[in-house]
Formats: sequence, C-alpha cells, structure tokens
Amino acid sequence: MPDDFNPVALMPGQLLARGVARHLRSHDFVTVVELVPAPGLRVDVMALGPKGEVWIVECKSSRADYQSDAKWQGYLAWCDRFFWAVGPDFPTELLPEGSGLMIADSYDAEILAMGPETKLAPARRKVMIQKFARHAAVRAQAARDPGFVLPFGG
Repeated sequence: MPDDFNPVALMPGQLLARGVARHLRSHDFVTVVELVPAPGLRVDVMALGPKGEVWIVECKSSRADYQSDAKWQGYLAWCDRFFWAVGPDFPTELLPEGSGLMIADSYDAEILAMGPETKLAPARRKVMIQKFARHAAVRAQAARDPGFVLPFGG
C-alpha cells in the first residue's frame, strides 16, 4: 500500500499524534484522533488496548501549545492512563509530575514514563469503547466515501 502521507499538510501536533499512533500499534493498541469524550473536550489521541485499556495522549508541539491548554485535567476521568506526547526538544520540566510521557516525532514515539493507572468504572469504559468504535467507523466510512458522511447527530 503506498504511503500518501504529506507532512506539510499536517499541523505539528498532528505529526506527533501520527508517531504516537504508530508506536502504540507496536504495543497492540489501536488509536483514533480528535475524539470527543464529553462536550467541550477533544483528546488528541485515544488508544484502545488489547484488554480494553483506554489511554489518552495529549500531543504538545511547543511551550505555548502546552501553556494554552486549560482542559487537560478534564481528560483524566475518561481514561485508565494519561500521557503527554512531546517532541525531543520540548522542555519536559513544564509537564506535571505523575503524568505519562512519550517523546515523539511524525514517525514513531517512545514511552519514557507510564502514567499512573486509574481504572475506569465499567459503565464509563463501555461508553468510551462505544465512542471509540463509532468515531473509527465514521472515519473509515468517510475515507471510503468522501463528502457523504454526515457528522454525528446530522
């Protein structure tokens, strides 16, 4: 399959998300990007593990990108583990202690610190897995039939 990736067309955070997704796939996780777990929140990467684990990864391309994010703590209630993904030159001392950390680029990533595990309640896990499945299905349908797929609720 040809690689139609055009790095010029993606924003820096999207390039990090691509590397994160590739790395997590090597750990048997599947991912979606820009998933909305609740109104007002949109995570950069949501990963679903082979045992139903739900990880959220926020990709920060610069100090300014990180400092302008006031919503990240709202993501903690929607995952089993939370990670930051940053480029190799990012000042990681800015990130809160006790968070997971990945160093990424557009082609791969490395997990430097595992985020603490806080297991989702079964009902919340079910909601997140359903959101993941619907999000992935809509994206797959849009890729097969561009211009036809209506947004959720549309």
